[in-house]
Amino acid sequence: MSLPSPIAVSGATGLVGAALCQSLEQQGVEVRRLVRSRPAADSADIYWKPADGEIDRDKLAGVQAVVHLAGEPIASGRWSPAKKQAIAASRIEGTRLLATTLAGLEPRPGVLVSASAVGFYGDRGSHPVDENSPPGRGFLAETCVAWESETRPAWEAGIRVVQTRTGVVLSPKGGALAMMLTPFKLGLGGVLGDGRQYMSWITLADMVAAIEHCLANEGVAGAVNAVSPHPVTNREFTKTLGRVLGRPTVMRVPAFALRAAVGEMADEALLAGAAVQPTRLLETGYRFQDPALDPALRRVLGE
Repeated sequence: MSLPSPIAVSGATGLVGAALCQSLEQQGVEVRRLVRSRPAADSADIYWKPADGEIDRDKLAGVQAVVHLAGEPIASGRWSPAKKQAIAASRIEGTRLLATTLAGLEPRPGVLVSASAVGFYGDRGSHPVDENSPPGRGFLAETCVAWESETRPAWEAGIRVVQTRTGVVLSPKGGALAMMLTPFKLGLGGVLGDGRQYMSWITLADMVAAIEHCLANEGVAGAVNAVSPHPVTNREFTKTLGRVLGRPTVMRVPAFALRAAVGEMADEALLAGAAVQPTRLLETGYRFQDPALDPALRRVLGE
């Protein structure tokens, strides 16, 4: 697998971004991080401020690829109108600025890998969905549709565009799993609602490798589901994590309690889900390091 270089990365301090940058640099790739504070003149970092439409075009010139991961965290607080605006605007404005800027460069980078999310599909119950499935309903689905559409200027300019619809990224270093560990270790972990909602997940190692697969393979374009081939229900995930940690999981958090605690986010992010399949990754030859949940959790929690 031959990776392009240099590669510009937004969201480079996040869970996925930091791991991706480390992996790329270990393979000899030059990484240029997009940052929101002005870097020193001799730094390879690229200044940008999406809300104001500002970006250092000169430092973007010459990059062979761009990975766009930046966005307001979804689960970092109750969804007030201001929070929802920040979630949507941070994704839409940043993607728009990058795509239009890249389209105007000469020469242009060969590929833009732009994050999206399995929230695109909305709540689908147990019915499997893949990249050919239509979008669902609700705030997250609408945000994902708008987010992905902002890559169009890059695509129209001849840049290969990949939209990685990401599931729950499993790592003890951050994200959903890190937040679950303390209550589960205390024996307070339990099913959310009725537990039948599907959870499409991927380990951090597979997430990084999937992005690198998309960067290196010219046949990969359009939407790509970055999820394990074996999604599980919330009930299955809860039992599996409890088993791996050797802790009971008899607690249950009723839906009304979740709604009271976090409002609209409960119905869209905690009580809803979809059994998402990584059809495009598998069709293009990607091999998962962690396809099944039990061994995946044992590996990541043993690191």
